[in-house]
Amino acid sequence: MLVARQSLPVTRESVTHKFSIGRHEGYLTIGLYPDGRPGEIFLKMSKEGSTLSGMCQAFCRAFSLSIQHGLSVRDAVSRFKGMRFEPMGETSNPDIPEAESIVDYIARYIEIHFAEPVTRA
Repeated sequence: MLVARQSLPVTRESVTHKFSIGRHEGYLTIGLYPDGRPGEIFLKMSKEGSTLSGMCQAFCRAFSLSIQHGLSVRDAVSRFKGMRFEPMGETSNPDIPEAESIVDYIARYIEIHFAEPVTRA
C-alpha cells in the first residue's frame, strides 16, 4: 500500500514551547496544517552537533514523517510515549511534572494539546 505524503504549506502557523527536564532545557516547535493539526515537529536541545541534538533531530523527522504519511497523532504519540532513558525527571511543566525521557515528554505534550479524543462506538 502506497500512502501519499501530505506536505505542509510553504508558510504555516506554529507553536513553540520552552521546557526543561532536569537541567536540560529545550524548545519544541510544532508546525501546523491550516486546520490546526500538527504536521511537523522540531526540537532544539543541547549543543548543535552533539549526540543528544542529533538523536532529537532524528526523532523529530520520524515523528513528522509518520503523521505526514497518515498516522494519526494519537497513534504516533502511543509509539513514543513512555520511552525511558536519560535525561529524565522533573519538568518545568505542571501538566507533565515528571518525564521518563525527552521523547516521552514531547509525546505527552502533543497528546495533551493536539491528540484527537478517543471516540467509542
